[in-house]
Amino acid sequence: MTDPTQALSFGAAAAEYDRFRPRYPEEALRWALDRLATPARVVDLGAGTGILTRGVLALGHQVVPVEPDPGMRAQLAAATPGTTALAGSAEAVPLPDGTADAVLVGQAYHWFDREPAHAEIARVLRPGGTFAPIWNVRDERVAWVAELTRIAHLGDNAGDVTEKYADFGAAFTPVELGEFAHTTTLTPDEVVGMLHTRSYWLTATPAEQERIDRELRGLFATHSDLAGRATVELPYRTLVLRSRRR
Repeated sequence: MTDPTQALSFGAAAAEYDRFRPRYPEEALRWALDRLATPARVVDLGAGTGILTRGVLALGHQVVPVEPDPGMRAQLAAATPGTTALAGSAEAVPLPDGTADAVLVGQAYHWFDREPAHAEIARVLRPGGTFAPIWNVRDERVAWVAELTRIAHLGDNAGDVTEKYADFGAAFTPVELGEFAHTTTLTPDEVVGMLHTRSYWLTATPAEQERIDRELRGLFATHSDLAGRATVELPYRTLVLRSRRR
């Protein structure tokens, strides 16, 4: 886990996280699952508030969410009737050996301590089972989105994902990359609200939070692609890294 303080900062903003964070395109989820026949047994590792869990449930699969943050688990339960997340982490998955057809990770793999996490994921998966971390990454090829990233200190980008996480270790087959484009429609206030669920903002000083908010509102007021608009289209690239347990 890269930074425990940031990694466990989201529970304080769980409701807003669930409201504002983007969903995952259906086609990305189907590709991540290697088009498994339903109902497959899927573990959502680092499940957060259940955004990925609900997407996989909608495809007809069985889902076991695993999440370390109690605030996020509570929001998942509230937003996902009939589903309760298990308390656990990528490094200590509370499930028996070989019980999963697939392990998915939505927006959380970069927090893992990778070597012990890979061992745990391999243990939980059946041979030939699928492991697929997924990220919704803002499309910074759009000029105002790149400026948004700069203002809010948003560290994730497509290069980070595809360059840093291209190998899951000896227990897994070579990684395949899938990319899927989509957009979300938000008001400027909703974009600010979404950025308030990011780890950098949540752990920043009050002065730094105020600075980010001020510059964000300035961006929406002055940028030629945004000024005067009631809503904006925030473009994303959904990146999926897919492998199989040997």
